Amino acid sequence: MTDTVYTSNVVEAAAVPDGATSSPLKRALVYALLTAVSFIMLYPLLWMVSSSFKPENEIFATTSLIPQEFTLDAYRRGWNGLSVSFGYMFLNSLLISVLVVIGNLISCSMAAYAFTRLQFRGRGFWFALMLGTLMMPQHAVLIPQYLMFLKFGWVNTIMPLVVPKFFAIDAFFIFLMVQFFRGIPRELDEAAIMDGAGPLRIFLKVILPLSTPVLATAAVFSFIWTWDDFFAPLIYLNDIEKYTAQLGLRTFVDATAQSDWGALLAMSTLTVLPIFILFLLFQRLLIEGIATTGMKR
Repeated sequence: MTDTVYTSNVVEAAAVPDGATSSPLKRALVYALLTAVSFIMLYPLLWMVSSSFKPENEIFATTSLIPQEFTLDAYRRGWNGLSVSFGYMFLNSLLISVLVVIGNLISCSMAAYAFTRLQFRGRGFWFALMLGTLMMPQHAVLIPQYLMFLKFGWVNTIMPLVVPKFFAIDAFFIFLMVQFFRGIPRELDEAAIMDGAGPLRIFLKVILPLSTPVLATAAVFSFIWTWDDFFAPLIYLNDIEKYTAQLGLRTFVDATAQSDWGALLAMSTLTVLPIFILFLLFQRLLIEGIATTGMKR
């Protein structure tokens, strides 16, 4: 009798759909809490966007997200208010970011392929040394790098920002790709070798086509980190016509004179758009690349 009752209860519990046991009130409270937390996190971004459409005297006068007077004057001042159009700074940032993405994808994927598929003396040592560079702060090598690029005549050009990326200096992306490449079955390499393929052909025809998620992840992160970088362009770029968008934003704030907050918020809104669009376009590949890295597939 007891076994019959227990079996009946198990069957009834299994017949209840997932989530049906939680009360509607509990779900409503959870959704309300998540909505409130999301609004708190997004409020600074929403305030920046709404304030870019407000007159200068209204920006700090209220915390409302709805402008009392809608105007595009801040965008006109921000775009054309400097000695160089902000569009040139956008193009400079775009050029540097695209070149960095290309350099990282080419060099880091080749380095990761060598660590995972090729046999050479001291491979483990060099891999450990590469991982050790992750713990080295950028400021520790700033002065030697600057002196080296100064001797090359590269200061006040985009060369220091781009050229090193073609030599696999970003250990994070190498490690990310190594973990992904390790999940690709070696039987595919052996089959390609039987067909007469060499290491380069295996890399181009076998490994890369199967590595779209991790390559997209590396590309998105490279673009975002380069686009948002303020420190490196500040060190190496001197002329305003060579400024990136992040350096251009800094010119709207002056500690010794009146700052143009409306233009700053307007151009800040525009600089966020490329990252937002990029994430929307590659969201699926980005999540897939992070979720599958280091996991056996």
